[in-house]
Amino acid sequence: MFKRKFVLTLTVLLILTTVLSGCGSSKTTQQPQEKNETSNNEPVVLNFNLAADPRTIDPGLNDAIDGSHVINNTFEGLMREIDGKLENAMAEKVDISDDGTVYTFHIRDAKWSDGKPVRAQDFEYAWKRVLDPSTAAPYSYHMFYIKNAKAYYEGKAKIEDVGIKAIDDKTFKVTLETPTSYFLSLITRPAFMPVRKDIVEKAPETWAKDPNLAVSNGPFILADYKTADKLVLKKNPNYWAADTVKIDQINYLMIIEASTALTAYESGEIDIIGNIPSQEIPRLMGEDSTFHVLPMLGTYYLIFNVNRPPTDDVKVRRALALAIDRKAITENVKRSGEIPATGFNPAGLKDSQGRDFNKTAGDYGINVDGGNIEEAKKLLAKAGYPDGKGFPEITLLYNTSESHKAIAEAIQEMWKKNLGINIRLANQEWAVFQDTRKQGNFDIARGGYISDYPDPVGLLELFTTNSANNAPHWSNKEYDELIAKSRLVKGTERDELLYKAQDILMKEMPVTPIFYYTDPVMVKDYVKGWQKNSMSYWYFGRVSIEK
Repeated sequence: MFKRKFVLTLTVLLILTTVLSGCGSSKTTQQPQEKNETSNNEPVVLNFNLAADPRTIDPGLNDAIDGSHVINNTFEGLMREIDGKLENAMAEKVDISDDGTVYTFHIRDAKWSDGKPVRAQDFEYAWKRVLDPSTAAPYSYHMFYIKNAKAYYEGKAKIEDVGIKAIDDKTFKVTLETPTSYFLSLITRPAFMPVRKDIVEKAPETWAKDPNLAVSNGPFILADYKTADKLVLKKNPNYWAADTVKIDQINYLMIIEASTALTAYESGEIDIIGNIPSQEIPRLMGEDSTFHVLPMLGTYYLIFNVNRPPTDDVKVRRALALAIDRKAITENVKRSGEIPATGFNPAGLKDSQGRDFNKTAGDYGINVDGGNIEEAKKLLAKAGYPDGKGFPEITLLYNTSESHKAIAEAIQEMWKKNLGINIRLANQEWAVFQDTRKQGNFDIARGGYISDYPDPVGLLELFTTNSANNAPHWSNKEYDELIAKSRLVKGTERDELLYKAQDILMKEMPVTPIFYYTDPVMVKDYVKGWQKNSMSYWYFGRVSIEK
């Protein structure tokens, strides 16, 4: 048994090492693309388990990976990541100024799903909509790389001053505050997809989920949506590269329970699943050739409510963080090659000198193998709870999932054993859970995030004061200034700012990292050409099915 476990673990690590060795590499596992072989001209259908009903599939309002799986197939931005490389998408050509601050995108001849042309004005409207504070878009801060965008958002500039402008129907000009090497990667995210003003204004809150109203410019269009059951996409005949799209229909199922989804997969009802029961992974890893472990630039963490006692006390937060045995969780609960976490940024992200940010930053005194129990006890005693006495019974909240439940139960037991405190567990359905976190109506909650682009700031910027993703509702002026300054400088000066920012985050501990993700998936052998990009979004525009 020991020998087998060692071999499996080594295999996963080799996979991780190979793919993460370059921060811009794709998380793709592909099969040769060949023409579909179907009989009787039946529609080619892909069945995919989305696992949850997305809160939204509006590109400007989405902040969850399930919504991104849909948006990445229904919409298309200026650039798209394919096979780990950036390709021109809606932009047929891109001109970049010598100083790296002005991008001029030349829009290709393309149509929306209703036949109207895709115009540069659609991008201008979409981006300014995300930036508008009244929209409450979760990724408005991603626009802050653009000239005067942050100033406009803060009421210090006019929208006309922002460096986003459609010169004409075919020319879209973007001016940045400072050269940003990963800008073309950044704009592959949903927030930078075009949307149509005339459609959005008909029903700002619901248009994207209404098959009778929604229009899109990607390889697929929304055809049907049954809340909490499934949504159906069909091939978009007006997509500019429709001849490369080999699937006629995608059924996105919403099976929450991982064990139920696995049963459906093994019985042939589902072609792809990504939510796999932890207890089944050792078996699948050893026996099923359709099981794959992909790397992922992301972190699984706990969020502490810094505005509610007792987690408003940094000593309590640090005590709880240090009393967790991260290695036990990755090896005994998750078992998919996850890496126990020390700093917030995962392995695989590089600084300007090519050094691994995670390794260079150090471990912040976190002992991943067994925890730092004695130090945790001392901190809890200093906070007024010696041996856990008098500690209130607070709640650890997670979204409904067998995996999240198992992790929460393990942490609950560790805190009881190591600190003498009792923590309740509670779960909520995904959409409700997202709103609960945003409202700050929790004590401790599960968190997880995949980097928005291959740069260390992608995760660190989540916790700036005005970030819509700042679930702990933590505010630190120095931290905000460091992140803001990092957008205006480069090289070792920028590195120093980001390392210092993570130091503050790990000292104040509004969140505590538990492990760095891997991405276990199962894909039937007859599904060819499948891939996930560096942000772990599925893309089916080049998939074929050969049964």
